[in-house]
Amino acid sequence: MDISSLSLAELKLLQQQIPLEIKKREVQEKEKVLNELKLIAESRGFSLDQLLRGGEKGKAKSGRSVQVKYRHPQNADLAWTGRGRKPQWVQEWLNGGRKIEELAV
Repeated sequence: MDISSLSLAELKLLQQQIPLEIKKREVQEKEKVLNELKLIAESRGFSLDQLLRGGEKGKAKSGRSVQVKYRHPQNADLAWTGRGRKPQWVQEWLNGGRKIEELAV
């Protein structure tokens, strides 16, 4: 394409249209690649979700329970696996000068 013959107004219009066309083409290309990947996965007996997420039929892995590491001595319903943020009852226990080892199961 020879743009040297375009006027300034035509060049500015083209300049505005190019980013929009690039975005449109990127979306089209991504969709095309995604469809190709789905076909490859299906030809091997998998769904694309299974390959990307590692789950069975696209479902996230679930059902795995983590063992409780800490339990309140007076209220067995209060339990914590030791993962994530400390529950309020654990923090209160520690603020009371007690040790977390006292809660260990």
